[in-house]
Amino acid sequence: MEPISHVAGRAIPFGRKNVDTDVIIPAHWLKTITREGLGKGAFEAVRKEPGNVFTDPECAGAPILIAGDNFGCGSSREHAAWALLDMGITCVIAPSFSDIFSGNAFKNGILTVALPQEAVDRLMEVAKTDPIDIDLETQSVTTPFQDRFTFEIDAFRKHCLLEGLDEVGLTMAQGDAISTHEAHARKELPFLARTFASVD
Repeated sequence: MEPISHVAGRAIPFGRKNVDTDVIIPAHWLKTITREGLGKGAFEAVRKEPGNVFTDPECAGAPILIAGDNFGCGSSREHAAWALLDMGITCVIAPSFSDIFSGNAFKNGILTVALPQEAVDRLMEVAKTDPIDIDLETQSVTTPFQDRFTFEIDAFRKHCLLEGLDEVGLTMAQGDAISTHEAHARKELPFLARTFASVD
């Protein structure tokens, strides 16, 4: 997982409320055996709407998505986070998120920023013409117009995102402690380390 400390650039001013995971990535895209390529299916139905923000050349390659309340509701599919990452999205700003989506996003290295609706509305306006800056260390979102909005984040999640640690990374970071424990266990509880001859 790539570390996140700072995300800056154009944002996609989507803003729609109650966007479920089937809108983020439709079910027929779930048959894939790889995470790659899911960005092509992200927001498939929305992309068919005339004048949608996802086909706007100004938003191409944007690392930030601004969404509406209750983003990521619906099914628990982790593919929704994978699809966003494949699009290049590393931060989603919204008034609120589904708990399951927020967890999946975190585990895949996507920063979810919850801000009051008034702040989201202001960022939606700025995003139409100018970049937005998110600083995880200071937990702030700023604009070129001196707007500054602070957000809360769980300390453990902040640490993991800043260090780029997923569940495997967290375990590997404890390698020395695990080795010490295993050596102690082999010494004090040797019967646990017994191996048995295979039976043909």
